[in-house]
Amino acid sequence: MGRTRPGQARTELARARIRLGLSQHDAAEAVGVSPTTWGRWERGGQNLRPAYRARIARLFAVDPLTVEQWLDGTDAARRSTGTALFPVADFEEQLSPSTVDSFDHLWRADLDPARRDMLAALPFVPAALGEWLTAWSFDPPLTLPIGRRADGRVESADVARIREAHAAFVRMDHQFGSGLIRPAVVDYLNTAVAPLLRRDCDDRVRSDLMSAASEMVLMAGWSAFDLGRHGQAQRYFGQALQLAKAAGDPLAAVDVITTMTLQALHLREPVWAGRLAQAAVETARQAQATPRVMAMLLTRQAWAIALQVNAAEGRDAHAARQVGRLLNEAQDAYAKGSHDRDPSWLDWYEETEPVAEAGRCWYLLGEHRRSADCVERCLAVYTERRFRTAQFTHVSAAEAYLGMGELEQAVEAARAAIPMARRLTSARAIERLHIFGDRLTPYDDTVQVREFRDYLNRHLAA
Repeated sequence: MGRTRPGQARTELARARIRLGLSQHDAAEAVGVSPTTWGRWERGGQNLRPAYRARIARLFAVDPLTVEQWLDGTDAARRSTGTALFPVADFEEQLSPSTVDSFDHLWRADLDPARRDMLAALPFVPAALGEWLTAWSFDPPLTLPIGRRADGRVESADVARIREAHAAFVRMDHQFGSGLIRPAVVDYLNTAVAPLLRRDCDDRVRSDLMSAASEMVLMAGWSAFDLGRHGQAQRYFGQALQLAKAAGDPLAAVDVITTMTLQALHLREPVWAGRLAQAAVETARQAQATPRVMAMLLTRQAWAIALQVNAAEGRDAHAARQVGRLLNEAQDAYAKGSHDRDPSWLDWYEETEPVAEAGRCWYLLGEHRRSADCVERCLAVYTERRFRTAQFTHVSAAEAYLGMGELEQAVEAARAAIPMARRLTSARAIERLHIFGDRLTPYDDTVQVREFRDYLNRHLAA
């Protein structure tokens, strides 16, 4: 296998590379050949030794047979489990009865020690966001397949167990960080969720199952994001959006899209953060979401606009005023109180959350005193169960104080966050501290900064 006719292009190999967001140069470097050689492989002008076939399988996290099909030029590779690692817009194909195995291929690969590191190194691909949003917004509703397994039907109690497990994972994530829970979440997807997706059930239960599965897949993506595995997280987010579409659950989709917004904000992708935030707001309004859902989304939209202002060369006064208006609108919405239609994923969005996120907005706009006022209010009420959020807010306070020129207070706030980060299994928590440390470079000759760097390096060197 793998011996194409001279000049026969290996289009599936090229498609797999593009889905991964890699250039020919990137792919060649990953497997240890020159870009010229990789180009010959895709054009069908050169055959591959077995060692390189194995490296390609590891790169794309697919079975060796899939690579052989790509190299052989057969159309079977398009239906193989490997290509489903990177779903973009073809929701119906991914959930059809003939490809139901492909939908959980990412989950199975995530348990495989030989593939796990490769998945963790996947690149973040901004262009995929547009494909997913287009598919969510304009593709027709799916007609889901009927399960054909004879080992029992899915009942409401099965779905309830998924939701209970998800709630437990969320609590542990907030308290300890994602490194603790991620292996358990992925294992649960493989051992509990995947078998249910193959069983028969009535339409109502199937919709609830897809919605619950969307939450659990989103949890897997969130935990990858918290560990700094952004490409891997993005693939899970895309799957979660697919499942929300399959469920006909717009609020589940809102949860996914606003989480994708947070990732774009973290990666300083202001254009995509704005598009995602707007999509979340529009979807929620169409679904007549509750005031507190709208409060969260409006705050995220304000954050995205503030990032755009911060990234621009000149200050956009109109955009800055828009941030203020959105934050006021979000505050008014939150003040309307909880509602019996609030989705379960909103339970963690307590009164400190919009205030802390408003603090991030004011910081990006250079309003450091207002930013400090916000985060100080939050720090006064955080509890142990919101440990990671408290750690992040300490760093936000340090950034605000530094912006005001209060070096000693800034260093003190950041120093308090160091033992907290050490207790967490969160790469983002440590990254925030190192980024803050970089901002102290102009003050390297001061005693406070030298002592802070020593303390930081001593406790977070690993």
